[in-house]
Amino acid sequence: MAPAVATAASAAVSQALRDRQILDAVGTGAAALSLVGSSFIVLCYLLFRELRKFSFKLVFYLAVSDMFCSLFTILGGPSNAFYCFAHDYSAHFFCVSSFLWTTTIAFTLHRTVVKHKTDVEEFGSIFHLYVWGTSLATTVLRSIGSDYGRPGSWCWIQQGSMAKVLHLITFYLPLWGAILYNGFTYYEVNRMLNNATRMAAGISDRSNQSDIRADRKAFNRWGYYPLILIGSWAFATINRLYDFTNPGHKIFWLSFLDVGFAGLMGLFNSIAYGLNSSVRRAISERIDTFLPERIKRSLPTLSRLRSQQENELTSLIVEGN
Repeated sequence: MAPAVATAASAAVSQALRDRQILDAVGTGAAALSLVGSSFIVLCYLLFRELRKFSFKLVFYLAVSDMFCSLFTILGGPSNAFYCFAHDYSAHFFCVSSFLWTTTIAFTLHRTVVKHKTDVEEFGSIFHLYVWGTSLATTVLRSIGSDYGRPGSWCWIQQGSMAKVLHLITFYLPLWGAILYNGFTYYEVNRMLNNATRMAAGISDRSNQSDIRADRKAFNRWGYYPLILIGSWAFATINRLYDFTNPGHKIFWLSFLDVGFAGLMGLFNSIAYGLNSSVRRAISERIDTFLPERIKRSLPTLSRLRSQQENELTSLIVEGN
């Protein structure tokens, strides 16, 4: 009887180790893609002076947060308890700051389009205090009740229900608060544009209708961006809640989806917020500068990108910012 029990226990340990290795590989791979995407946006901001407007500056800070969040996720769990502490402190800080930077972008869009204000640049210092201050406060609170004495693949080892509650409050509360705020903001912008469209149609103002259609086209893309946070963290939220109610019992496929989609948040943000027409135009102009004329003639895509005048977030927000 004893050998059978020992064999079953050994098999369970081996399976758990294999599952852990798979999850580590998935999480690292997803975070690596996010690191590449967010680093690309940071590099574009630093290289292209024409992108350094207030609207894209917010995207730059979002990309910086995503970049460091992905980097510390890739680093994994150091073998030293102190570095384990520093690792998770940093990962939590930058992931929360990423959520919060999306709310500053939503606020800027709402204040410009709905409230018709042009003073958004004056909120720059307030944005920094709000994002970095809140991220630091939640990270310090998260450390209460956590044990860093047993480093491993996952550094932040939570002991007891109190630490898990703090995790939900300091990480998932800001996350879902950002999701709800962004959703409300984009709803308000969408309602305003709908009203403007109906008014323009009622007075048969064709030029105004053309402007509204351009804004609608831009918003149709940006209106889906609250779904980025939902798609990235829905499985993680379910997994945390399940772990809270069923401690010690893991569902592999749920954990797989958790680490995979959460790790891709930076990639999703870089594509959605960063790769707008301004960035594509700046890149195409640089490529156009170095390519021989005969090659440029054979690449009509460069000409289309150069002349493309899409109305995206950076045009909804005052260009002078």
